[in-house]
Amino acid sequence: MKRFWNWIRNEAGGRVLRLEGPIDEESFWGDEVTPKAFREELEADSGDITVWINSPGGNVFAAAEIYTMLRDYHGTVTVKIDAIAASAASVIAMAGNKVLMSPVAMLMIHDPSTIAMGNARDMEKAISTLNEV
Repeated sequence: MKRFWNWIRNEAGGRVLRLEGPIDEESFWGDEVTPKAFREELEADSGDITVWINSPGGNVFAAAEIYTMLRDYHGTVTVKIDAIAASAASVIAMAGNKVLMSPVAMLMIHDPSTIAMGNARDMEKAISTLNEV
């Protein structure tokens, strides 16, 4: 299964994490990150982490879980944005003790959006959720 993240151990003894692709709560195509799988791999080793991000974003709640995992991690987390950290990926980017960007990279933050269907109550719930994010 192709994942949107990949762990690499560098020579200095720290770990490098590459986040590339969409963020979601469940895997549909097999290339999304899910918080459960991410947690298992994060906790499988220790040491400082460098997180490289190149992602268009995705599910903000999945990104919030990953953000919290990285903030709670026992080690220094350095985030490096080499191309784009858009939408939900910008949430993960803020988890670093230090955040660095390439001069040609983009950090994109926008108002939340969703797709909803159903009755008036369903629409009101969707609006309420958007207002909370």
